[in-house]
Amino acid sequence: MIRHPWVQRSLEAAVFDAQSAVLEFDQACSWLRSALTKPMEPLGAEVWVLDPALEQIVLVQHPWRGLVPPGGKVEPGESPRQGAARELAEETGLRPRLLERPAAVAVRSFHPDLPVTLSLSYAAIADPAQPLSAEAGQPALWRRLDEDWDGYFPQDPGRVRQYVKALRIDGVG
Repeated sequence: MIRHPWVQRSLEAAVFDAQSAVLEFDQACSWLRSALTKPMEPLGAEVWVLDPALEQIVLVQHPWRGLVPPGGKVEPGESPRQGAARELAEETGLRPRLLERPAAVAVRSFHPDLPVTLSLSYAAIADPAQPLSAEAGQPALWRRLDEDWDGYFPQDPGRVRQYVKALRIDGVG
């Protein structure tokens, strides 16, 4: 399949990050190999912003998805990492350095009327005292990780906790 060079670069970065992710859900790497042979929905990317103690996460109140980590669609010409950082800055005003290794890769649909696509989750550590500046109509907040949250993806709290457990084993936090 012939793709525009910008799209091809984004997909190559996605493949690399998907293979490097700490956690894989939904057999995402296998799904991605298959998906690369046909047209694909835009990639999704988000950031799991954690406090230094790994006890809190930044969430955004999406108009209909509920509480979700900041993120969105990867734009043409962006790597998923760049898209995640851009979305984080747009939705929260935060610009922390993303941790080197992607947190997770999953396959999801971001709307009931859309097909599934690849979603990459990155992580960052930020000071909860730093002010959040949310997009209009999408307040951002810190939430304790030992509390569940209502969101479009009910498995998210458990996945983030699983990632935090891996971080603690690696000596972060």
